[in-house]
Amino acid sequence: MSETYDIIGVGNAIVDIIASVPDGFLIEHEIRKGGMTLVEQFQANDLARAFGANGRRVSGGSGANTIAGIASFGGSTAYIGKVGNDALGKFFRKDMERHQIYFETPALEEGPGTARCMIAVTPDGERSMSTYLGASTEFTTEDVDAEVIKASKILYLEGYLFDKEAAKEAFVHAAAIAHKHNKKVALTLSDSFCVERHRASFRHLIKNHVDLLFANEAELLSLYETTDFDTAINSLRQDAYAAAVTRSAKGSVVITPGEVISMPAEPVAKIVDATGAGDQYAAGFLFGYAKNRRMRDCAKLGHIAAAEVIAHYGPRPEVSYRQLAVKAGLL
Repeated sequence: MSETYDIIGVGNAIVDIIASVPDGFLIEHEIRKGGMTLVEQFQANDLARAFGANGRRVSGGSGANTIAGIASFGGSTAYIGKVGNDALGKFFRKDMERHQIYFETPALEEGPGTARCMIAVTPDGERSMSTYLGASTEFTTEDVDAEVIKASKILYLEGYLFDKEAAKEAFVHAAAIAHKHNKKVALTLSDSFCVERHRASFRHLIKNHVDLLFANEAELLSLYETTDFDTAINSLRQDAYAAAVTRSAKGSVVITPGEVISMPAEPVAKIVDATGAGDQYAAGFLFGYAKNRRMRDCAKLGHIAAAEVIAHYGPRPEVSYRQLAVKAGLL
C-alpha cells in the first residue's frame, strides 16, 4: 500500500474544557498544580459547574493535539481513538474533520461517555488537569485500523493510553503492525505520573519497539529514577535510537545515534497558557521527521509550534504553523 499519511496517532480521544482560575481555585478543589489527575465522571461534572461560563470547549487529548498540529504544518494525518456516541463525541469528530484529519474509529454505543479534561489555567500560565477518561479507555485491538497504519509513514503513540490493560494491548498491537510494514514508531511518555505507573513497560518499549521518543525533563528523570539530567540523558542514550527531550525555557535536547544536540527555545513575549506545549513541539518535530529533515530543523519546527501555542489559550494552533515555518525559512 502506498503511504497516504505522514503520521497516524493513537491515543485518548478527549474534549478539553479550559478556564482561567485563581490559584485559590486549585486549593479549593484539591487540584494538583501543573499535573494531570484522573477523576471520576461526577468530579468532572462538578468542575464543569465550577468553571461555569468561563469554560471553553476544544477537542483535545495529547496525541490528537499533536496530530492537529501536524495538519497545521500541512502534513497529511490520521487518528485512532475512542469517543462515546454523545454530544462531546460528536463535537470531537466534527473538529477532527474540520482539520482534515482522517478519523473513522467507531463510537462506543453503550457504556461511559466521551472523555473530558478539565484544565484550570492559573495566572502564571501553568495548567492543571483533571481528566475523566471515560470512553477513551474502552479502546481495544478491534479499533486498530491496520490498513491506515500501513498507509502511514510514522505511528505516533500516546503514553496516557497505557492506563488500561485492553488499551495497552491495542497500543502494542498497533506498534507491531507498524514495524511489520517497516514504518517508524514514535512514543510520547505523556506525564511523569504515567511513567511512574508504567516505568518497566515504557523502558521495554523504548529499547525494543520505539524509533523516536518524546519526553519532557520531569518524565525523563522519572523514567531513570534520578534527579540529575545528564545522568538521565546518558541512560537514555543506552536505550533509545533517537529522542527529543523538552526543557521548557531551556529549549530541548535531541539525541541521535551519533550526537547530542541542544536547541534553544523560541522567544515568547508572554506565556498565556502552557497547555499543549509538549504536544505541539512533537507536532513540529514529527512533521520535519516525516519529511526527512535534519534533526536540528525538526527541533526548530517543534519550538516554533510550542512558542505559538503557549501564547494563547488552548492546546491547538491559532496561527498556521506552515506560515510560521515558511517565515523561518524551514519550508
